[in-house]
Parts: sequence; structure tokens; C-alpha cells
Amino acid sequence: MQLIRLFSHSGCPGPGRPTARRTRTLAAFGALGLLAVGCSAAATPSPQDNAPAHGRPAVAPAARALLTQAKLIEKAQARRDAVAARWGLDEAPLEPPEPPAAKPRITTEPVFARGDGPDLPVAISRVPTDRKIVFLTLDDGYDKDPEFLRMAKELHVPYSAFLSDYLAKAGKGYGFFRTVQQQGNGVHNHTLHHPYLPGLSDAGQRKEICGQQENLTREMGRTPRLFRPPYGDYTHETLKIAASCGISVVPLWAEEFFPDHIDYSRGDGKLHPGDIILSHFRGREDWQATMPDLLRNVLRTATEQGFAVARLEDYV
Repeated sequence: MQLIRLFSHSGCPGPGRPTARRTRTLAAFGALGLLAVGCSAAATPSPQDNAPAHGRPAVAPAARALLTQAKLIEKAQARRDAVAARWGLDEAPLEPPEPPAAKPRITTEPVFARGDGPDLPVAISRVPTDRKIVFLTLDDGYDKDPEFLRMAKELHVPYSAFLSDYLAKAGKGYGFFRTVQQQGNGVHNHTLHHPYLPGLSDAGQRKEICGQQENLTREMGRTPRLFRPPYGDYTHETLKIAASCGISVVPLWAEEFFPDHIDYSRGDGKLHPGDIILSHFRGREDWQATMPDLLRNVLRTATEQGFAVARLEDYV
């Protein structure tokens, strides 16, 4: 029966219908194509394949391999679901596809980006991709919750941090964000003091942007390529200044997530492929909720809409 059930989940004849979770699991592991190949082998067995062994029908080697693969997939999914359950989720988040061999070309079309001149950083609210992926970004750096670090690590959820120095260095300081970086996440520039940049002089903007570039290079050991202007506001001069100290992309956002609600930028109230999600390093003081509560909302929403959370730095 187990073998028949396996083939039924690959579209081969057999009783039963696949659950949504199992179909997603097989797809995530690249197994659907393998199972489809197995249909022809199972449907036209050779006499040797069908020869009884110890009173039971023999299973073709290809079918045995498929069955083993399916069992491994099921076990892996069960482990992921168990981890998700520990963090209060009904099911594990969807796994993103492998990153592209080459990063997509960021165009200046309004649907993708707002560009203000040649050789300047391009401001984007989404990445040009048809993949059902979204990107989680977190600003400021005030709340430094170790449970959030543990949750994101155990669930393999990537995110990008955009830090303002006066908040990031408070409390546990940059050591917290060195752990963020060590876990494979990006750490980027959000100015020294989170000012409204268009209200500053050119010298004031340079101090805020390039000063934080210097801080992050010293504290993190890497010079960021990404910069998010506070409030999403910038001028042509902002982009020129950012470019002069190493910035190549200015990620804005398509949605802002909170622990208990979502602010969508579009009227359809849905995520779209390549959307950049904004949220913040905040906790009970601001939200009456925690960073893990926020992450639960992001993951539940993305999973329900069929999206995986991918790593922004793999695409821009």
C-alpha cells in the first residue's frame, strides 16, 4: 500500500489524493519529477521485476529508490513541522528555491524601481522576479531579542537588518548584530541617527550615511552595499552621497508587517513575487508583542499565500 500511495502522490494511478503539505514537500525536494519518471517504470515492469520473493511481489529497484526518497522527504518535513510547532506555527514555512546563478537585472521601470540618474544607486520596493518569494527586512536595531535569533535560525528564515547607530549600539550593542551576520543574514546602513534626510544639508546627509558606513565597516568587518533612508525619503543628492561611500542599491518596501496586522501598499491586500517586507527590531515596549510574534505573522501570511522568504542579498 505504501508504494501505491507514493505513486498516487506523483500523479500515477492509485488510490488517495495528496495533501497540500505533501505536494509542497515533494516539490521542494525536487522529487515530483523523479516520481513522474518512476510512473513508467512502475506501469511496465519486467517479468524479473514482478517475480515473487519469499511469497511477496518484488519491487523494482527504481521504485524502491523512489520509496526511499519519499520516506526521507516525509521525515525531513516531519522534523521541520515539529520545529515550527515549537514556535507556534501550524506548519513549517515554505523553503525558497536555490538562489539564481546570476542576480536579476534591476531596471528603472517604475514597477521595479525608481532611479535618479546613471551610476547612482537604484531604489526598489521589490526585486524583479517571477518566483513566489518575498524578502524580510528589519530596521533600526532597538530590540535585541535572543529568542528571535533562535527562532529565525531554527526555522531557516533569512532576513536583512538595516541599522541606525544610536539604536544598534544601545544595550547589547553591535555584538547582537554580529551574531545576526554570523547566522548568514545581511547587516546594512540606516544612518547614524535616523533623520529626515531631505531636511539636511549635503554635509549633514554625508555625515549620517557615510558615518554609518564607517561604523558598520568597523563593527561588522564588512562595508554594506545596501542603504535604506529613514522613512523611505531621499533626494538625488542622497543617492549621490550614498554612492560615494559604497552604496549600490536602496531597498525600500512593498509591505510593512507588525505582530498583529499588515500595511499593504496595493489595494489587493496580497503579497507579490519579489516584494520587500519592512518591519523593525521592536518589542513589548512598542508593540505589546515580541519579535517572535512578528515573525509568526510574517511566516503564517507568506505560507498561506504560497510564498517563501528568501535572502535579499542573493538577489541584489
